[in-house]
Amino acid sequence: MLNEFMNAAIAQAEKGIVHGHGGPFGAVVIKDGKIVGRGHNMVIGKKNPTLHGEIMAIADACRHLGTHDLSGCDMYTTSEPCPMCLCATMWANIRNTYYGCTLADNDRIGFRDERFRSVLNINYEKIKNLHELDRDACLALFDRYNHTKGKKTY
Repeated sequence: MLNEFMNAAIAQAEKGIVHGHGGPFGAVVIKDGKIVGRGHNMVIGKKNPTLHGEIMAIADACRHLGTHDLSGCDMYTTSEPCPMCLCATMWANIRNTYYGCTLADNDRIGFRDERFRSVLNINYEKIKNLHELDRDACLALFDRYNHTKGKKTY
């Protein structure tokens, strides 16, 4: 059974795909069992390479909670966070991050995340608060994205 919060992250990603905002990347931030932040990739839509789904969800959660400190919050995201988003979760004090697809899956649909991980020499296996969840559902999302007309990778 699909986790309800991962389902919400997938819905965010689908919203971004439908509107041509960017890749199949959606995220939600959870506090006390409730969604406090939502976001999807806006790189193409806003012409800004930093507007990944996780960044958008963190910004939304901070706005809703009125704080920069998201201690006690968890994130659900359709893909393992890229190095930039991983660091953003650390700066925001996100407790746990649950992700669907891996960085290698991102590469398979034309994104460069694995290369950045390699260049920066980040050992994701040592990061204890990253947890894979509902990968099959997120792979299906990636497949839908891969068949989208006019999609752009970056």
